[in-house]
Parts: sequence; structure tokens; C-alpha cells
Amino acid sequence: MSLPDIGEMAPDFELPRDGGGMLKLSDLRGGPVVLFFYPKDDTSGCTTEAKDFSALLPEFSKAGAAIVGMSPDSAKSHDKFKAKHELAVTLVADEEKSVLEAYGVWTEKSMYGRKFMGVERTTLLIDREGRIARVWRKVKVANHAAQVLDAVKAL
Repeated sequence: MSLPDIGEMAPDFELPRDGGGMLKLSDLRGGPVVLFFYPKDDTSGCTTEAKDFSALLPEFSKAGAAIVGMSPDSAKSHDKFKAKHELAVTLVADEEKSVLEAYGVWTEKSMYGRKFMGVERTTLLIDREGRIARVWRKVKVANHAAQVLDAVKAL
């Protein structure tokens, strides 16, 4: 599947979250949602990205925005990742990869000439009504969280 277009409704999901329980995307309507897809807990780029979003969480919250990170790791893995790095953002687990596929971010990647399936680092800004307002594909982590914050403030 391909990534939904700007203006389209973000595909709803209900997934296990860190700390136990489930998170349903549509329950977050009424305020903007930053949904960031990342490849793997506790890897350098993913850790930096999650720490950057966590550091800016008070400003995102002031703007009324929720931040949700998603990877194919388990909720248990997310709990360890959050505790180790003192992360403040919500993390959801898509071990079946069905939501990652629905959003078009579970793609073929290649490293050192080897092809494999994985998460393409992508961030979506979803507006109050649940529509996709902005998309960042193939995210470069440096300054990314600050750019997303600027976009949230501009909504």
C-alpha cells in the first residue's frame, strides 16, 4: 500500500501501547497528532528521534498535540526503550505490521547490497479532524522534531 495523501483521513488503528493497554488513533481526535514511524527500538537514529520528540513534548502539549511513535517492536520492548532513555512520548507496537503496511511505510530497503523489508522513517501530522496535514518521508533525524513542532504551531 502507499502512504495516504494529504487531506485524506488517516487510517484508524488500535494497537498495544507502552505501559499496557491499547491506543486507538481516533480517540485522539480534537487535537493534532504527530505519528512517527521508526525502524527499531534502541538503535542510534531511532533513539535520537524519540529523545528529540520527548524533549519538545511540553511545547507540543502546549500546542494541543499528541505524539505517537510506532515500530514493529513489542510493547515490552517499548517499555524497556522508554525506561532506558527516559522517553516521554507514547509508543505503540505493530508486531503484525498491518498498520505499517496500511500507511505505506513497511517497504523494501537495502543496505550493503542486501534487500530486506523494514520501516521507512516517516512522520505524519494529522489534524484535529483526523486528516493528514503534512508528511515527512525518509526523515533525517537532525532538527526533525523542531520542524514538526513548527508545522504543528502553523496548523
